[in-house]
Amino acid sequence: MSSSRPHITRRPPSMVMRLERLGSLHQCRLSFMRILMRRMAEEHWHFSRPVFDIDDTGVGCAVYTAKGPNRSYSLVAFAHDLPAELRSDRVIAEAWDATFTIFDGVPTAGDIARLKQNVPLQEAGRVSESELSLSRANRSVRLWEHVVSALAAGKQPDTHTIEQVGYLMRTTAVYGSGKFGAADRDTLSNRAELHPPFQLEMLSVYLTRTFVRDLIEHAAEAKGGTKAAKLDKSLARGLGIGNSTGLGMAPFVVNHPVLFNNWIMAREEAICRARSVISASDEAVQIFSDRLKRSALSVSKWTSEHPIQIQKIDALRDDLRRLYKHIEQIDFANAYPWNQLMIWAEANLSSEGQELLASLILEPYPELVDGLADCMADDGAGVSSIDGAMPIGDVKNLLETCFGWAAELDWQDPKTCARAWYVSEEKLEPRLGERFEEPIADYEQPLAPARDASLAISDLQGWAPTDTVSDFLFRHPEHRHTVRRAQLSRIAPYGEIRDNTISHDVLPIDMLRAKLSFFGATHFDPRSDRWVRICMFAGAPYPEELSTQNADDWVYPAMAP
Repeated sequence: MSSSRPHITRRPPSMVMRLERLGSLHQCRLSFMRILMRRMAEEHWHFSRPVFDIDDTGVGCAVYTAKGPNRSYSLVAFAHDLPAELRSDRVIAEAWDATFTIFDGVPTAGDIARLKQNVPLQEAGRVSESELSLSRANRSVRLWEHVVSALAAGKQPDTHTIEQVGYLMRTTAVYGSGKFGAADRDTLSNRAELHPPFQLEMLSVYLTRTFVRDLIEHAAEAKGGTKAAKLDKSLARGLGIGNSTGLGMAPFVVNHPVLFNNWIMAREEAICRARSVISASDEAVQIFSDRLKRSALSVSKWTSEHPIQIQKIDALRDDLRRLYKHIEQIDFANAYPWNQLMIWAEANLSSEGQELLASLILEPYPELVDGLADCMADDGAGVSSIDGAMPIGDVKNLLETCFGWAAELDWQDPKTCARAWYVSEEKLEPRLGERFEEPIADYEQPLAPARDASLAISDLQGWAPTDTVSDFLFRHPEHRHTVRRAQLSRIAPYGEIRDNTISHDVLPIDMLRAKLSFFGATHFDPRSDRWVRICMFAGAPYPEELSTQNADDWVYPAMAP
């Protein structure tokens, strides 16, 4: 081995796990949508629509079945005639334009009859272990009516109008993992196709997108008769499924430290592997250059109304201009080119630009990256009990590694602990309130690990290094959850956010962005500091088009010929 080879390691948690950087993550080869699409194409999944019983008013049921090598999964969709005054994107809504479940196998007429009585009710209904998810969606009223009217008249809808919205329906929730009686993830995780995270949920959204396309063409035919047109394939492919994600998702990344660690660590390992490539082949450089150009096209179409995101998009466009100029100076044939490029980026680009580049250097290397998808689930390590025999000296070292920075903050300063997380009784949703302006402190959720770790570090002062954790927790049981998190950090070094989640200037959208980037979302559009609008599967091939040639790079828009 050459002595000149650099010692390339994964980027440290102290760098990666800052909220500003997590709020700049982009989709990559390890995003859950792309993992699913690759698998379905490589395994030659077969898709069918055994039921499409929708009347001329757009009400009825449809079934879409995806058959893999070992088993089938079916989206059972119910379309409703929803009055405009009942349409709401809130989680607590009681009626929707469409409701869905993923059924384990192919449903019988009896199954469909049972589901018809429950799925449209969502939380108010009940499903069984034969159902694997529960979801609902509402129309984009403006785009829906425009597309139906155009197709009914035998014309195609306006391309600009479609691009401005990007979806015909938007989901308001996609539930899995045992909610409302559905099958628990533990009973399904041994299935290879469901082992990576959120594969059921991604399949639900993918099949929902196909149903929505079929439904709008059916509506146009009902209105226009024989003169009605089908949606142009390129226009249809550009449409995704919308989603508005709020504070309900933010606690996830705090409450699942091992699972979130596994996502981040897989991505960081992939980045490390790409940076360790000694020289890039002509083919690898060509793939990278192609994805870079297509990313620039995507960024040029990325818009937002949020001032912070507007600044980030502007900075990213500047980053891309700098990156194009710098690449001309890179000799990709030697000297660890991707590592040199990342080192340069850390000194010259914004976090948005650095993280986009980190995703792009993975594109030429499926053989190095894609297998890491099998390392992203939490197979039970996250539920381990507290090691009471651990010496106090060891637990202090773990806490100081993850939270030493937090002990230096002034927790008596109202700005440092200005916020409190709680669950709204009225809306049944997580909320982030003003601790000193609202009567919410008594209802605070344990979503401030930095503050809690700082308190634990303080209470550990004076204890001998050889004293045990069990002795400490006997005196201070309030620190049990902090000690457990500290011990989990031995196997989950990327499990803790290295920022204060209750400060006066915390931006929950950074946590939302981090999780949604792993879903594979693009064009994040924050509507405030607490919720963000996204689009999923825009550009993806539909089931009848899916192949190994188009299963992976659809996330990057095609260049004009």
